[in-house]
Amino acid sequence: VPVVVADGGDQPGGVGGGGDLGGLLHGPAHRLLDPERLAGLGGGHADLAVQHVGRTDRHHLDVGVGTGWFLDHCRWPVESPEITLLDLNENSLSAASDRIRRFAPATVEANVLGPVDLGDARFDSIGANFLFHCLPGGLEWKAATVVSSLRPYLSSGGVLFGSTILGRGVTHNLLGRRLMRIYNRKGIFSNVEDDQRGLEQGLASKLTDVEVEVVGAVALFAARA
Repeated sequence: VPVVVADGGDQPGGVGGGGDLGGLLHGPAHRLLDPERLAGLGGGHADLAVQHVGRTDRHHLDVGVGTGWFLDHCRWPVESPEITLLDLNENSLSAASDRIRRFAPATVEANVLGPVDLGDARFDSIGANFLFHCLPGGLEWKAATVVSSLRPYLSSGGVLFGSTILGRGVTHNLLGRRLMRIYNRKGIFSNVEDDQRGLEQGLASKLTDVEVEVVGAVALFAARA
């Protein structure tokens, strides 16, 4: 599996946000943060999220890879897709890469909030699932910054899609409220003020055909180059 280490520059945080999410994902509490459970935490449904990840195409870049759960469960349009994984945390890259080793993914260690150098690579789809709520800053800024970093590598007509847990304008269940407080206090999440409008505006700064659907407290989004 080829590995590239890219300089993320001096931007704050990284794919793991203010806390070491990658380390937590592969530590004792990792089951709480498996994406299937995150969908439940946000009041959403994992099956809807998997269907959303069905936007993947034959040349795919996945950012903030977590455990690789989505990539392992979604349906691919071809038998052997070309997949690149990008994350700041080498533990997350290793775990996700191993989980989908049947696809022999390439991996890139980089900070998505800084300049990302992927050479002349171009992707038909870019996934950013359960990423934004882990990044520091306001949601409009986070979305716009990530889009700016990745837009040069999205093919014409290609789709950037993902999901994130919102903090405003939605209702969290009892467990969700409790975990939101804990994770935001620890710096694992940074999404207390995140809302749908900020997400839409951030995506629209560089992309078109912006679509956002809120299911429970989870926003499913997609936009095109």
